[in-house]
Amino acid sequence: MGYKALLLLESFLMLLPKSFRKAFFSILAKIAYYITPKYRKIVRQNLNFAFDGTMSEAEIKAITQYSFKNLLFNFLHLMELRHISKEALAKKITIQNREAVDKVHREGRAVIYVTTHYSSWELGGASIGAFIEPLGAVYKKMKNSVYETWVLDARARFGNVNLEKSKVVKPLIKLIKSGKASGLLIDTNINQREGTLVNFMGKPIRQVTTPAYLARKFNAAIIPVTMRTDDDEHYTLMLFDEIPVEKTEDEVADIQKATQLQADWLTQRITEEPKFWFWLHRRWKNENPEIYQK
Repeated sequence: MGYKALLLLESFLMLLPKSFRKAFFSILAKIAYYITPKYRKIVRQNLNFAFDGTMSEAEIKAITQYSFKNLLFNFLHLMELRHISKEALAKKITIQNREAVDKVHREGRAVIYVTTHYSSWELGGASIGAFIEPLGAVYKKMKNSVYETWVLDARARFGNVNLEKSKVVKPLIKLIKSGKASGLLIDTNINQREGTLVNFMGKPIRQVTTPAYLARKFNAAIIPVTMRTDDDEHYTLMLFDEIPVEKTEDEVADIQKATQLQADWLTQRITEEPKFWFWLHRRWKNENPEIYQK
């Protein structure tokens, strides 16, 4: 789909009442669920692996269906972010534990937000920029340049800056040194050169060490952040207390420990409310490729 065609579709959908848009994307999610057995299988494989086969068929089906809906709703949120006012966004968002960030700011330190594909991650990033502070958000270059342009425009709506992953270290250091915020995802599949092994959901997996490295070197604060919702309409931006990063003579051990604490935090969130995580992603394919071959 060309950029003009995408904008035309967006213009048409934004003319519709919001309830119609939600219904439209809910229908698309149901269609996607039924016509893509490959991704239904990936969700099942992930859930059975993460929860050691203890999840019931009813739970697996419900989480799988919600995974498709949540993905389509994130697309809807991107579309709406391109048009929504800050005042209208504020009516959708409740901020929890804002004091965790305020404390860091009083200390004159920069914040590194560690984020995940959990609930509405698109609204989460926009809400930080709109109501707390603009941030430099790291993203992975997309295969479709047309879609990438559209997505990045939406993400920059409230002052956030998009930083492409392959050349991001220097811009991140510059932001931190100037006391500005950054945001890094910690739950995407990475290769051996990009991270360290941690225990995630009771399983070994490789996770990016950049947040811990930068926080340790430049005295920045790692603040985990995510979203949740009860009605897919009103969302809570959940800020968590700072994850400590020690600075001993053993840099590798310090970074490993802080990275593991991030994995522990996400494990707890997923264990408490598993439906919100992005189960459509083959998160364990590098360390445990066999689970996707069954």
